[in-house]
Amino acid sequence: MRTGPIIQKIITFLFVLSMVGGCATVHGPGSENDPLESYNRAMFDFNEGFYDYVLDPIVDAYQFIMPEFMQTGVSNFFNHLDDILVMFNSLLQFKFRDFIHTFMRFLYNTFFGFLGLVDVAKHMGLPKLNEDFGQTLGVWGVPAGPYFVQPLLGPSTIRDTIGDYADWEYVNPINLHVDDKYTRYGLIGLSAIDTRISLLKVDSVVTKATIDKYAFVRDAYLQRRQHLVYDGNAPRDKPSFEPSSREDLELEDALEKELLQ
Repeated sequence: MRTGPIIQKIITFLFVLSMVGGCATVHGPGSENDPLESYNRAMFDFNEGFYDYVLDPIVDAYQFIMPEFMQTGVSNFFNHLDDILVMFNSLLQFKFRDFIHTFMRFLYNTFFGFLGLVDVAKHMGLPKLNEDFGQTLGVWGVPAGPYFVQPLLGPSTIRDTIGDYADWEYVNPINLHVDDKYTRYGLIGLSAIDTRISLLKVDSVVTKATIDKYAFVRDAYLQRRQHLVYDGNAPRDKPSFEPSSREDLELEDALEKELLQ
């Protein structure tokens, strides 16, 4: 049994629910790259509430129970699985050097890093790369489309949402090769916890330092995705997504390492 249909039904339900709430509570036209702003702000608030009252208490318990070296191992393991997606999308983008780079990472970490629990490859001059099908579509010339906040998953665009689905449905080894549904759900939950931990420091700083957190997250996400699609060399005719204010620009500079890693 696969989780795909179940997840799709949940996301569809939350989408419809948030659209109703968004239309009722948020007014005014969206910005040029955010025509769905009414919906997006409603879903952003929904996600923030879920993180604050559901996910973050679980994360706190996880960090209290799990020793730091085991947390690092979990992060390394999911990065190891993600390297499969990176290899696949590197090939689709004809980035053969990146494919070989990530393939060697995967081999070293599989055989010498205890199936990826230890990232030995980074100490061998093979740092982790970042490629996904959303980026692949961008390289192929597919426009990003409107900014879109996914239920529970957070910032995205229409193109990246399609990319996320394709990566999960056709490449992700958890979905393709873990048959036991409870093991699959457990791995998905553990991955969500690990991802949330990696974002907590940035999230805390952004919450304290910016007036409009939604706008900052949106602009930072769009800028980061443009950076990734064009490997930091966007053509001059492509729009540059700037933070909403000078204060946000200064904050983004301070967080550049985390946002663009």
